[in-house]
Amino acid sequence: MQEVEITDEMLLEARKSAKELGKLNNSIEKGAGNLAGFLGEIIVRETFGYKSESTYDYDLVDQSGLKIDVKTKRTTVTPKPNYECSVAAFNTKQKCDKYVFVRVLNDLSKGWILGEMNKGDYFESATYMPKGKIDPANGFRVKANCYNVAIQDLNECS
Repeated sequence: MQEVEITDEMLLEARKSAKELGKLNNSIEKGAGNLAGFLGEIIVRETFGYKSESTYDYDLVDQSGLKIDVKTKRTTVTPKPNYECSVAAFNTKQKCDKYVFVRVLNDLSKGWILGEMNKGDYFESATYMPKGKIDPANGFRVKANCYNVAIQDLNECS
């Protein structure tokens, strides 16, 4: 897990992108998570030197051409290894090669790159969680059907 300070430049870019995007169809948080989502993409792009490709299917492309979808959650605390990383069930058809998971503090001061996993490996090891179920790992009521993998089960980003 890698902690990253969020700069004013990152915030400015993320705010602009979030405003331009507006509310997405199927948005679990009705657009409220857009700013954190863009910050997650920017954090990963800047940390690893990836290229932005912002499409429905993926967000970034690495140096070898792998298509990466960044999944970001907001948080009030430093993430712990047993915390879950989620992919919404309606996003399983995205044409990406791997996921990179990020958490961003609610105050937007810093974020954490939690790890990565190839898409196929993710769904082979993920636990399906239906909407409304209480996740036994953290007591969180699931907001939408999703697949979860614990941070400790992710691969370190390269």
